[in-house]
Amino acid sequence: MSTAHNNAEKGQIAKTVLMPGDPLRAKFIAEKFLDDAKLVNSVRGINGYTGTYKGKPVTVMASGMGMPSIGIYSYELFKFYDVENIIRIGSAGCYVPELKVFDVVLATAAYSESSYAKTQCGYEEDITYPSEDLNAKIKKSAEDLGITLHEGTIHSSDVFYRQSSDYLKVVVEEKHCLAVEMESFALFSNAKVLGKNAACLLTISDSFVTHEETTPEEREQHFTEMMEIALNAAIAE
Repeated sequence: MSTAHNNAEKGQIAKTVLMPGDPLRAKFIAEKFLDDAKLVNSVRGINGYTGTYKGKPVTVMASGMGMPSIGIYSYELFKFYDVENIIRIGSAGCYVPELKVFDVVLATAAYSESSYAKTQCGYEEDITYPSEDLNAKIKKSAEDLGITLHEGTIHSSDVFYRQSSDYLKVVVEEKHCLAVEMESFALFSNAKVLGKNAACLLTISDSFVTHEETTPEEREQHFTEMMEIALNAAIAE
């Protein structure tokens, strides 16, 4: 079996999928952390790998950038490959001074101006939510690893380059968003529509406050705390 965007066979994808945006980050995670990792999808360069972590099957597959992209891949994984859990592991820009570059953030909600959920399923609200059960496993994993986890609402934006900063008043002061990324609002919507579980774990890659930035290589290879938290949550009972 395959879809228009995934050439994996049924049974080649684990029940839990870790989903970074970057295909190279997916490759790095598979090579560094998974045993016997095999490439199971390569359509459009959106690589997916299945292997084992501490003896349990896990898949790591890229989502591409933006809500339309993760909307397609996550929907197909949930609907056609019987995936139960997707943990997005991505990068984010922080809006608040208490967050620093390389800090790890767990999304408790995703605010967006996007019409994705309204168009896809008629959902009218501007906030979508992750799985409480999956978030609990992630928090337990971080605690067991001794890694500090920041929690709060994140901003899922359709636009990377904005011509005005006026929106910051809404997202920071009114919606209380800690950081911005581009995918989770759609991922959480798909999970709700299909009765599945989704979560979002982010590493701060740059700051709107201090204007610090990480390099593409650092974003690909050095967000390992987030990766370990997600992997241990993925195999938790």
